[in-house]
Amino acid sequence: MRADIALDRPATAPGAALTRRRLPIVDATRAAALAAMATYHTLWDLGHLRLTGENYAGTPAGRLAAELIAGTFLVLVGVGLVLMNGRGIRLRPTLLRLGRISAAALAVTIGTWVAFPDAFVFFGVLHCIAVASVVGLPFLFLPAPVTALAAAAVIAAPQFVRAPILDAPALLFLGLGTVTPRTNDYVPLFPWFGLVLSGIVLGRIGLPRLADSRLGAWQPASPFARSAVFAGRHSLAIYLIHQPVLLALLTGLVTLTGPNPRAGVRAFRADYATICTRTGGELPLCRIAARCTSEALMREDLFREDGRPFSGSERLRAQALSQGCYAAIERAAQGTR
Repeated sequence: MRADIALDRPATAPGAALTRRRLPIVDATRAAALAAMATYHTLWDLGHLRLTGENYAGTPAGRLAAELIAGTFLVLVGVGLVLMNGRGIRLRPTLLRLGRISAAALAVTIGTWVAFPDAFVFFGVLHCIAVASVVGLPFLFLPAPVTALAAAAVIAAPQFVRAPILDAPALLFLGLGTVTPRTNDYVPLFPWFGLVLSGIVLGRIGLPRLADSRLGAWQPASPFARSAVFAGRHSLAIYLIHQPVLLALLTGLVTLTGPNPRAGVRAFRADYATICTRTGGELPLCRIAARCTSEALMREDLFREDGRPFSGSERLRAQALSQGCYAAIERAAQGTR
């Protein structure tokens, strides 16, 4: 996506000489979003390969970070649409860009279907960007308040519109169904297209001011700044390349080091407590028993973070440890009453 600017103003207006020149600060902002995305994916890969005790990318804080990163990219998509087509649709560059993004989205779908067939990406961030880049074009020429109202409506829609009929596979891209599909990246049009529209509003209002500011006149001088701007100008290629490279490097690392010995402990304790309470146990005691059992299993090398099955004798020993933990904790609790 280009970071050039076309200002529809008289030649005597401030900033008129900046017509169709690049704004490196926009590319640098995109590069910062790329760095955040790569950091998040590294965290996810570490957890997926069991190099960390748990997958921190799946925690509430991790999910919030993922949403903020995706939202930043989508706002920048809206800004990019203004930069490219703000004075009128530039058909050839627009079609070429749409073709690249669509091909990349298809590659992500095929690649994840091979690697994660149970959770492949059928409508992730690239798919959303491709569709939003088409649907967003008319809003470039509507009054900014109208586009802002449309953005608010799209963002709010999932809170008010939920229909089982929209759970049909062909309609899941809307994001207005009653279930969340199993997929490694899900960025439906509602509410995410609202952020693209917000970027269009931001671009139309803010870009003329940015072009006339010191920040808009900034040029990268250091090698780091030039590298960042280069990365921002080639964000799609970096998006496609970085995750396979990260997975390859970290897969090699886990082959050398083995998984973290505490990988899966948190999930085990949560599952244990759930099953324990379903069978009549008290939740506080179940949680303590879960911690006791996990520690006992690790002491006797019976904790299976990779899902390997127990032998018959191992299963009996694991069950005995679990029952012993709960019985001891229950007796202690009764003694304090």
